[in-house]
This record gives sequence, structure tokens and C-alpha cells, in this order.
Amino acid sequence: MNEAFAFRLGWSAARWAGSEPSLGEVLLGRDTRASGPALLAAVAAGIAAAGGRPLSLGILPTPAVARAVQTRGAALGVVLTASHNPAADNGIKFFTRGGRKLTDGDEAAVEAWLDSAPPPCAAPAPEERPAAPDYRDWAASLLPAGALSGWRLVVDCAHGATVETTPAVLRQLGAEVIPIGIAPDGTNINRDVGSEHPQALCTAVAASGARLGLAHDGDGDRVVLCDEAGALLDGDDLLTLLALDALERDALPGRTLVVTEQSNLGVDAAVGRRGGRVLRTATGDRQVIARMRAEGANLGGETSGHIVCGDVSPTGDGLVAALRVLEVMRRRGEPLSRLRRQWERFPQRTAALRVRERPPLSDLPPLAAAIAALEARLAGRGRVLVRYSGTEPLLRLLVEGPIEAEVAAGVAALAAATRAAGIAADD
Repeated sequence: MNEAFAFRLGWSAARWAGSEPSLGEVLLGRDTRASGPALLAAVAAGIAAAGGRPLSLGILPTPAVARAVQTRGAALGVVLTASHNPAADNGIKFFTRGGRKLTDGDEAAVEAWLDSAPPPCAAPAPEERPAAPDYRDWAASLLPAGALSGWRLVVDCAHGATVETTPAVLRQLGAEVIPIGIAPDGTNINRDVGSEHPQALCTAVAASGARLGLAHDGDGDRVVLCDEAGALLDGDDLLTLLALDALERDALPGRTLVVTEQSNLGVDAAVGRRGGRVLRTATGDRQVIARMRAEGANLGGETSGHIVCGDVSPTGDGLVAALRVLEVMRRRGEPLSRLRRQWERFPQRTAALRVRERPPLSDLPPLAAAIAALEARLAGRGRVLVRYSGTEPLLRLLVEGPIEAEVAAGVAALAAATRAAGIAADD
């Protein structure tokens, strides 16, 4: 990822989007990484070279850019972010009309333009049109005025894109906010803070007597919570809580919740007991959203904390998800520690092994045999998931079943088989 490539990709995306009747405005946002301004300028220059009009929305959560694309009728939105990854990384996310993420076919079409891109050229800085105020006002409108008066909340912004949005929205609703992770310097995004490192959040909640704490990742499309005792709730907890509340009110379209293959089987059991159904997709919020649209569902997400409330947002939005949980707490008059006890997790173990290469799993006989043997043992009682990470050189292992010792042994067997297959970087 460098400025020359960012120019080419911006040009290519604009040419792809320009196949529609009119390209017009292209909306750009970024997180707080030091590389963000230069990469954004390069993308904007590429867009301008392709005939688009780039507008910079400023430092802004990814879902706020998606919403701006939707509400302003833009043909394209671009976010410079590496999400939950370290500050040295950066990446580019695209949204097309309606605030939708690009499909695999869309991405292939954009890539097809890359070889035709001209050499990078200078361009005027994109017009600045900060969008944080509009997003804050809209988010605050999701709860009644003063709804959080008397509430003390701890908010961890991961030194990222939500620094100027989430704390302000919660204060606007009347909450007392204790902020952490709000001093971005370009190099500290996600470092020991945020949804990837929630220990500081949980400690602060327990020490301050807050009703709950919430932590975002660097670009704000994820959220995890902790209850008043400082115990962490991940995406499975939040999705189950929201789904059960909606089922009780007959407010879950199709009585359907969409999750990924990573979610705990306890989610299925809890939702099924209330007369709902759980549908699973491959990992990735894009897959979740596609299945939600196909099924007419409006709630879905991932264990990591991507929560999609499709009735109000076209993509995963950590602030919206947190506001929905706060709404349930207000309506039911119950603390988060009690609401979370509505379901029980199946024992689950995971591991992430760094790998040198990523051959098909079927081409690794020791690992394929270990997976098959474990699946046979857990048939009808649990599940096994082995996949490569989409963003890092990692092989991710997950085993779930009714007995903790059996699950732990299963993950150990898969890790040993991975090393025997010769792809583990620590061999």
C-alpha cells in the first residue's frame, strides 16, 4: 500500500463507478493513522483524474461514510483505514450507491481497470466537507432526548476514528462519559486499547461505577461492551441480547438472526428457544449483509463486534449497536449483567497460527485428516472451523462442543497437525 497504488486504485474505482450515468461526488473519509492524509490525497487525485469530484469528509467512522453515501446519493465512498489492525498498516474500503460494500464481482471489475491507470499526477487537494456533525446529530436521534441522563459510561475510542463522534453522541443524550483511547497521534491507533484490547475498559468500568463500557476498533464499525462488573460482552452476546428482545416484541423480521460460522452454537439454541432462527454465513460482514438482504432480515453480525442494524444503517456500525443495547436496558430496566444471562455459550477454543504460505487445506494431508477425525467425533454435538485469515498470514482454528476438555484437546490436535503439515511459520 503506497501513494502510487492508491492513485491507481482511486482512478480505477472512479472509472468503474463512472460507468453509471454520472459519477459526480465521491466521498472520502479516513481514520487517524499517520499514513492516512497522504493516501487519501493520492486516492482523491486518482478520482479527479478519472473525472470524479472528490470530497473529504474528514476523520470519520467507516459506517458514517457509508451513511453519507446513502443519504447524499453518491456513486462512491472511500475510507482510508486498516480497521482493527496496527497503525503501520493501512487499507482502502469502498462503498457504492446506497452505502453498500462492493461485491466480489464489483471488486474484480475495479481491478480490471488497474492496468489502464495513468501515471500518478498532481491534483488540487480535495474539497473539505466535514461530516461528523451530521452523523452525530443523526445518531443521537436514535434515542429520545436526555435518554441517558444519570448514566455513567466508559468509552474507549481506540485512538481512532470515533474520537469526535461516540463520546459526543452519548454526552448529547445526557450521559456522563469517561473517555479512554482519545489521544490519537498517528501511531497509537488500536495499541493496547479498543475492541482488540478491552482490558483497560473493563478495569475502568469496575473502578468508576459505570453502568457499562463500550470499546470500538480503529474505524468504528465494531463494538464490544462490558457490564457494570467489568465483564466483557462480545458480538455474540450483543446479537443474542438484541435478537431475544426483538423476538419478545415481535420486531425481528422473519424472526431471523444472521451470524457467521464463527458464532457460538449457544446463539442458535437461545434464539431457537424463543421461536427464532439463526442463519450462518462465511466470515465477513459483507457476507452477513448479503444474506440479510436476501432473507429480508434486519439484524446480523459477527463475534468480533460487527453488528448490522439494517433498519437504520447499511453496514456495521459500532455506535448504533451500542445505542440499541442501551435502548433495551432502558426499556427493560435491567442491568447488562442480568440481560447477558439469557443464553449460555458452548465451550469453545480458538487459536491463530502464523503461516508462511496459504495452500488449500485439502492439499495438507496431516491437517485434512485431523479435521476429518475431529468432525467425526463431534458430529451432531459441536463443530470445527479451520480457515485462513482474510487480512493476516494466519491460520485460524476453532473447535466447539459440549465438553471443555474435548474442545481443548481438539484445538491442540489441529495445531499439531498444522505444524506437521509444514506451513507454520514457527516450524
